[in-house]
Amino acid sequence: MNILKGIKIVDLGLYLTKERILVIGDVHIGFEEALNKQGLMVPRFQFDELIKRLKGILKEVKPEIIIINGDVKHEFGTISEQEWRLTLKLLDFLIEKCRKVVLIRGNHDTVLGPIAGKRDIEVKEYYLAGKVLIVHGHKVFDEGDYETIIIGHEHPAIGIREGVRKEKYKCFLKGKFEGKKLIVMPSFNLVTEGTDPLRERVLSPYLKQDISGFEVFVVGDKVYRFGKLKDLD
Repeated sequence: MNILKGIKIVDLGLYLTKERILVIGDVHIGFEEALNKQGLMVPRFQFDELIKRLKGILKEVKPEIIIINGDVKHEFGTISEQEWRLTLKLLDFLIEKCRKVVLIRGNHDTVLGPIAGKRDIEVKEYYLAGKVLIVHGHKVFDEGDYETIIIGHEHPAIGIREGVRKEKYKCFLKGKFEGKKLIVMPSFNLVTEGTDPLRERVLSPYLKQDISGFEVFVVGDKVYRFGKLKDLD
């Protein structure tokens, strides 16, 4: 499904069709290990599921460039054993699938450089693809000539009720920021669904505004257009 002209939702990723760029974000490798250290016995299943989801996406699109839009790893000030091992495995997998891999720095990526350096991948603050700015979203970026902004960071997920049962589903949000088109991506972290923007405090400065008119695109067995946030409250 196209969320904007030339930008297609493919599972939890976005594909820029003209530029042949695949964007995913907020993988948070090492999240299970961080929870285990806190005493929460979460099984470490995410990486295998991550690769399975990526293989499904790469059957549908054939990117020249793959961008991870921030927070490829989870720990802030250190690199855990799980992060070292699995981030390198992820990068090796992606390098085989495209011409170039780009890492955008997220707020969790303060010590990503040593891992990226092992594969000679540069960590960038942003990536400009034509008129599309790809930036993590934890701080506002105000340079360059662009018409559309793609951010992660927020991990949007909408709660949907059926009878007494309520479940969260990862979703994309589409709106505007200071006159520019804005797309908010869901996280590619498969341990948790994310944050409900209707009921939980938003984090990104791009969303410190009235977002009730933002459109919602829910990711399930396929992509569903759910209308506007204000109609779901």
